[in-house]
Amino acid sequence: MVADRYFQRSSGILLHVTSLPGRWGIGDLGPDAYHFVDWLATAGQSYWQMLPVGPTGYGDSPYALLSLFGGNPLFISLDTLIDAGLLPATERSASDEGIDPRRVDYGRVVYAKQDALKRACQAFRHDASHDERTRFEAFLHAQSGWIEDCCRFLALKSQNGGRPWQEWESQEPHGDEIDFQHLVQYWFHQQWSALRAHARAKSILLIGDVPIYPAYDSADVWAHRSYYQVDAEGRPVAVAGVPPDYFSPTGQLWGNPLYDWEVLRRDGFGWWVNRLRYLGELFDVLRLDHFRGFAAYWSVPAGETTAENGQWVTAPGRELFEALIRAGVVRSPGSDHGVRLIAEDLGLITDDVHALRDHFGFPGMRVLQFGFDGTPQNLHLPHNYQRNLVAYTSTHDNDTTNGWYATLDSAAKDRVQWYLRADPSHWDFVRYVSASVADLAIFPLQDILGLDSSARMNFPGRGSDNWTWRFTWDQVTGSTTDQLKLITERYARLQG
Repeated sequence: MVADRYFQRSSGILLHVTSLPGRWGIGDLGPDAYHFVDWLATAGQSYWQMLPVGPTGYGDSPYALLSLFGGNPLFISLDTLIDAGLLPATERSASDEGIDPRRVDYGRVVYAKQDALKRACQAFRHDASHDERTRFEAFLHAQSGWIEDCCRFLALKSQNGGRPWQEWESQEPHGDEIDFQHLVQYWFHQQWSALRAHARAKSILLIGDVPIYPAYDSADVWAHRSYYQVDAEGRPVAVAGVPPDYFSPTGQLWGNPLYDWEVLRRDGFGWWVNRLRYLGELFDVLRLDHFRGFAAYWSVPAGETTAENGQWVTAPGRELFEALIRAGVVRSPGSDHGVRLIAEDLGLITDDVHALRDHFGFPGMRVLQFGFDGTPQNLHLPHNYQRNLVAYTSTHDNDTTNGWYATLDSAAKDRVQWYLRADPSHWDFVRYVSASVADLAIFPLQDILGLDSSARMNFPGRGSDNWTWRFTWDQVTGSTTDQLKLITERYARLQG
């Protein structure tokens, strides 16, 4: 790392774990994750960025987690459990039956994986060696700061038919269900640690994503209600959102509970210190979603049907990040301690947000797709980039670049063609971002493969049929790999 810069000049790929190929109907931490790391290294990349990896609930969104700590059970590789003798090898022969390799059918996958994990749990109880049980107990002890809240919540949610915690009848988890949740987290973290070690051996660093707020129906709110703006019964008194703007005349009402920052401040933001310390054990870099909420947040009274009647409330972002840096959890420029942060500063950002980001030297984000409004001063055009930035062709919330370009009106297409070239290919967009002065360039895999809108990952505001896209290895040709590596070399982003 250069002393006064957050990133060396480099590049990487954005791909969520669910989008990996492989049997079992969903990407996981098994053989194809290792193959993807190897491919990144072959293609000259330095980073693998993914979406939040915690356990998901209704809607399968990685931004509406059942717990901000812990791993998603769907990511556990059944192949690895088979190799460990916890499941029979015969399961592999039936794993691909009726499965679409390019889409995740969550309803089917959740049921099938839960059933397989339950059977693996039974095998562990009966057959695990003394050494394996010792490692399991050591894991529970090492993660004691979060694991009981997470596993008790998940166990109770399962016992209560998946209903939100406010509707639970059963309030005491069964011992077997707690043991199962403990084992699920043990296997996730075992497999994650092994994959991360492989990535480091290949000089690939991992970028994670940090949703600023928990979901209301989460272990975090259930177990720590005093940290949130809720009443005596645990009901929110104010919720998160963003105000009306050109794109949304009534704003966006997210509904997440807001932090009681005064309570969090009293113990030196200990909950945030623990959260980022935990995530720093999983990732090398963290992208802070909705960074502007650390400067000021839009507070909407509970019960409102739109975000129109909210107000801006100042947040103690500077105090928070100073506490995180003092604790050695977050890295500042010139330091080698802690996880590095990326500030997601997209949208209408005010001077206080810029000041907070720049005070700590955190790199912001630029997205090429946002650059073509006809204004030469548009910050998302590469000629306006600075070094301390992370530049993207698109993000998980955007259409693929090919899909986006195909749907532009003629005036916008003319602007794109003037800036790049007539009839640009997906590689032209990749080249312009890679050629920029931004220290880090990140490309969704869909944009490297030149895929259309059918490969889009998320449609913001749509309540279903998101997060389902997967790629297959036959889409990743040798010429694609060679072209990506050539661009990486020619624009001096190749490390080592």
